[in-house]
Amino acid sequence: MSPDKLRYQVNQIATFFASQPEAEQVEGVADHINKFWDPRMRAQLFEITDQSTEGVKPMVVAALEKVNRPKGVGSAG
Repeated sequence: MSPDKLRYQVNQIATFFASQPEAEQVEGVADHINKFWDPRMRAQLFEITDQSTEGVKPMVVAALEKVNRPKGVGSAG
């Protein structure tokens, strides 16, 4: 998937959770990605955001700490 499309998708998730109570927003984004994105998509997300978070909503950036990083991807691999 192209980096632009992946950014668009993850930002759409953040847009949805922006309507939730503030305390649940970041957790909701992370939970959604962990439940519904396969490891390849999560790996690509980290490959992109490890280089730059430009174009990614702050809520997504905050949620990345709670997203399960696939083994072998970035610093936690």
